[in-house]
Amino acid sequence: MAPVGGLVAVHAHPDDETLSTGALLATWAQAGRPVTVVTCTRGERGEVIGDVLAHLEGDGLALAAHRETELAAALAALGVTDHVFLDRVPATSGQPVGSPEGARYEDSGMAWLGTGQAGSATDVPAHAFVAEPVDHAATRLAHVLRTRRRDVVVTYEPRGGYGHPDHVRAHEVTRRAVELAAHAGDAHADAFDVPAVLWAAQREGALRAGYRALRDPAVTRALGVAGAHLALPDPDGDLPSVAVPDDAVHVEVDVLPVRDAVLAALRAHATQVQAVHVVDGTADLVACYALSNDVLAPVLPVEAYRWASGAPGTLDRPAGVRPVA
Repeated sequence: MAPVGGLVAVHAHPDDETLSTGALLATWAQAGRPVTVVTCTRGERGEVIGDVLAHLEGDGLALAAHRETELAAALAALGVTDHVFLDRVPATSGQPVGSPEGARYEDSGMAWLGTGQAGSATDVPAHAFVAEPVDHAATRLAHVLRTRRRDVVVTYEPRGGYGHPDHVRAHEVTRRAVELAAHAGDAHADAFDVPAVLWAAQREGALRAGYRALRDPAVTRALGVAGAHLALPDPDGDLPSVAVPDDAVHVEVDVLPVRDAVLAALRAHATQVQAVHVVDGTADLVACYALSNDVLAPVLPVEAYRWASGAPGTLDRPAGVRPVA
């Protein structure tokens, strides 16, 4: 029987596990509970921050190989020891792990449509994750769910947090995999009904407050001259789809107890994340960072989640993860 209280997190690219669910993963792992991270692509089409590694941008294979090493370092910082790339999971019953049928799932790319809203790229590669039929990818993920038999599965909300096509597809694949895992076993594992599914979220009020707090002198001091080129988000502007009404949050995770682990994981993703700094002295954020768009972002004091299925009162959870009444 699998250990009680395990967690599976499904993400589109290296760095998403930390940006979207870092505190949850670190809290679960530090409590000694089993954590599995499934990554759907290797982020081949990501932009690269800084001059040192700039030569990797546009070289999909080289960037993918480098981002694999970043991901390994980030998972180590979070305390996660069980990781799989989705395309390395058996596509058919009895197939050895690491010897999949077909090609790798590639980063599908994206185009910015507006503030906090992404859409499909104009040049989607042939082996893009979004080109893989949902049921094909979900069959692989269902195998993970059956064999790990974790109590909680977490991924993005239906619009992928901000609309990235790979995030949306990861949500669709996860949703379908939960259905498949519950209704059909295979030669290696019986059917498994996942007790709880969570979607990553952020409270609208907390996110706007975090945006305002980025103007606090404490942030300026933390960044120093290195942050002079970074823009600030508009606290009154449009928000990404990860933001929900304050009363729509069902689960909270305290970030401060695992802040060091989360920031170490963010720093490990050096091609994608910059300006990672602790911020003390303001109630509305505990750190800051920026992505390749050079816009400063807050690390909020609380990581939030919505229930997709399951009952908050029955969540088998470590301390620091609490259902919201």
